[in-house]
Amino acid sequence: MKRDDCPICDKPADPAFKPFCSRGCKDRDLLQWLGEGYRLPGASIDPDDATGAQSGLDRGDGPD
Repeated sequence: MKRDDCPICDKPADPAFKPFCSRGCKDRDLLQWLGEGYRLPGASIDPDDATGAQSGLDRGDGPD
């Protein structure tokens, strides 16, 4: 895949939809994000241990 190819189908990117080649590939990528198709690997957690384990941002603590 060249740098200017669509990350979904490897066709040349269209400037109107960059980095994608079409509206269809752009929408397909968005659906992957919304459907949790893209995930980062991480350690498994035990749901019983996760109660109350919120990050500062989840509690409303801003980055101020």
